[in-house]
This record gives sequence, structure tokens and C-alpha cells, in this order.
Amino acid sequence: MIGGLKGEEYQEKVISSLPHWNCVTGKVALNLNTGSSKNTKLSATLRMKKGEVIQLSVAPLLGIEVARLEISPERILAVDRLHKQYVEVSFEDLNRIANLNLSFNVLQSLFMNEIFLPGKETVEVSDLHRFRMTSEGNYALWKVKDTKKLAYSFRTTADKGWLENTSVALSGTPYALNWTYGEFGKLGAAYFPQHILAELMGSGKTYSLDMKLSRMSVGEDWETRTSLSSKYKKIELATLLKMWLEK
Repeated sequence: MIGGLKGEEYQEKVISSLPHWNCVTGKVALNLNTGSSKNTKLSATLRMKKGEVIQLSVAPLLGIEVARLEISPERILAVDRLHKQYVEVSFEDLNRIANLNLSFNVLQSLFMNEIFLPGKETVEVSDLHRFRMTSEGNYALWKVKDTKKLAYSFRTTADKGWLENTSVALSGTPYALNWTYGEFGKLGAAYFPQHILAELMGSGKTYSLDMKLSRMSVGEDWETRTSLSSKYKKIELATLLKMWLEK
């Protein structure tokens, strides 16, 4: 029994009651740890539109944007406004370089606090046979069956069915992407985490992104695609990562 329900009844309750937002926006205080002795703290705006885009706009001083990360089904775009340069890479190229199987839907679900299945836009009750679930005290642990390179697991609360942890692990290695959710607050008719911690595990160093959200809304009045002028120079992903990680 989980939350007073049989296992399958509990799963059906959780999946049936999952909130589905079209848009989520909010201010976010970022604390970025890149393995160095000093963390980077930034103010940003997070905007998400279901099935279309995730935007993270960094504007630490006077609301002036200095960097932007935009994730869409077609590409991942990272813009450095200060040096007028950018990186643009498709998921196909990224997966080939990193030997992974990431997708927009997976990243969208991580940001939007959703249980997901690789290759599906939305999890439905008819998909429950693809999960293996066990009870862990006040929590339920969901694991996706029959995965290859990546292993997916989710931890939900027994009483409310809130998703408090998602793990995407690279099978056969110590590497994992771990997302923890907390401080749930009302957003529309449902609840959304006001605190999200993303951690890269297994590297021997601490890499994390701590996000504390505020002024959340479901507004849709914003541009969903970023366009850049000819003044911006395209650079390689490795070059940008080296610049950011060495700061």
C-alpha cells in the first residue's frame, strides 16, 4: 500500500492528477557550481512553453540580459551577449558527440517537474506497465523498464503524489543527472516547486545548478524564439564550455 492505495491505484492517481501547464514563467535566483572554489550567483528569468521552448535569460544588473539559454525541439542555443557570440547545436549532434539519447521532451519534463517516458510527449495511465514501482517509506520509487544507455527513475510522495526527485543515469557508469524539487507553491489550480536543484553526479567534482523561483505565473505574452543579428559569431560548444567552466 502506498498513500492508503494499492500500487496500481496509486500510480493511476498520480498520473491522472499530474498538472499540465501550457506556459510557466518566473524569476529565478541561480547558484551555479562548476567545480571551482567559488560559486556563481545570478538573477534570471525562466520561461517555458509546453512543446515549444525553454528559455533562461540571465540579467544580473538593471535587467540587462548578458546571456541566454534557449532549448527547443530543433536546437539548443546558448548566447553570450557580452562577447556577441553563440553556440547552436541540434539534439542529434549533441547526442552523437556525447553518446547519449537526450531529447527536448526529457529536458522539458525535468524543468517542468514531470514524470516522463523517453520518446513520449505525455505519460498516460495506459503507460503504467512501462514502470516498475516500489514503496520506500513515505515515498514511491518509479523506474522505467527496458532502457538501454540511460536509466530513468522518479520519486514521488506517498500522500500527495508530488514528484520530488528525478534521476537520469548513464548505465554502467557512476554518471547521473539528479534533479530535486522542493518548496511546492500554488500555481494556477495546482502546485509547482519553488526550489529546483540540478546536480551532475559521478565526475569527482561538484557540478550543480540551484534555482530558487519566485513571482511565478502562467502568462504567455513573450517571444518564444531568439533571433540574432549578423554581429554575433558562432563558436564551438567546447569553446563556450571551457570559458564558462574556467570562470
